[in-house]
Order: sequence, then structure tokens, then C-alpha cells
Amino acid sequence: MRNFLNSFFTNCAHPKGRMGRAMLKFMNCCHAPLTNWGLNLIDFHDEMTMLDIGCGGGATLKRLMARSQHANVYGIDISEESVTKAKKVNADFLNKNVFIVQGTAEKLPYPDGKFDLVTAVETVYFWPNLPNCLLEVQRVLKPGGRFVIMVEVIDADSKWKNVVEGMTVYSPEELKQLLDDTGLVQTEIHRKKPSYATIIGTKNRKMG
Repeated sequence: MRNFLNSFFTNCAHPKGRMGRAMLKFMNCCHAPLTNWGLNLIDFHDEMTMLDIGCGGGATLKRLMARSQHANVYGIDISEESVTKAKKVNADFLNKNVFIVQGTAEKLPYPDGKFDLVTAVETVYFWPNLPNCLLEVQRVLKPGGRFVIMVEVIDADSKWKNVVEGMTVYSPEELKQLLDDTGLVQTEIHRKKPSYATIIGTKNRKMG
């Protein structure tokens, strides 16, 4: 049973095959409360250009579209299975207002200063060389653009570290410090019981 759970939850990082497809359905459902709460902390306006890194099954992309009229929303995920699922979930807007590709946070295939908002829901645990990934996020943000990290597992001694292979747990304070070190400004932590946290940083308007 433990081996099955390990295999199932390890698909959080890189969903593959039948078990990966089951995990994507699970994530689309179970991440909804955290995502909706975190997005409520952001001021949206019309015609935003937004990116969700680690877009998983594509539910966050739909939520972003619903909050900004005439928006363009981009999704990227390391998993081919995730990209396929996200495209199905967003089929009505695919390649019109929603654009989804396979790739990594370490090398985002977008030009400098493209996005008003970048989101990362329950995914930074799996980003290799997190400081470099955060520099990539900063690069693709417009001056004044915001980066929003939403996490649920916030206990450094969490049991999930022993269940999910390749997972690194960061406290909200550690994530805020990493955003500060990257050069993002006005960084802030928001918490909601029992274990939700949203960490937000803004690209300095003086940065090109």
C-alpha cells in the first residue's frame, strides 16, 4: 500500500501514464480551494497577459481566464500528460486566448517583460535550482507585474517529503526570502487556516 501511495503522489511532480492522469484529476479538484483563495488576493483587470507555471491539469488557466476579460493566458508544464490534459480542459479557448506548451521553469520560452501575472500553484516544491527559476520568472514579468506562489504543504517536517520523491518543502518565510533575494519587491505572505499560504512578489517598475 505504501509503495502504491508513493507512486501515486510522486506523479505530482511529473504525471505520467494512467496514474498520472488520475493525479491530474485529483489535483484539479483538490487544489481548487487554495487556488481560488490565493487568486482573490490579486487585483485583476481586463486584457491581462498571464502565465501559470506547472499548469498541471489546466484548471488554474480556466480560473485566470474567468477573472480578466479578453485575457491571454499561457500555461507550461514539464509533463506531456499534463499538457494534454490542460489542452482538453481549455479546448474552447485553445490557441485563441489560451496557449499551452511543454517546458520547465528553468528555461521559460517567453520574451522578457511579457506577463502581468505569473502563478505557481503547489509546484515550486519540484523546481530544480529554485533561485535560477525565480530569476526566469522575474525576467518574463512586466515591470510592476506580480508573481504569486500558492502552497499548502508548509511544514518543513511534513510527512509528504517522505511520500513524494524529489520534493523540497519550503516555509512561507523561506519563499519570501527567496523572492527578496531575486529582487522582487513588496513581497508579502498571506495565510489561511489550516495550512494555506500565498506568497506574492512584484517586479520593480524600475527594472527593464
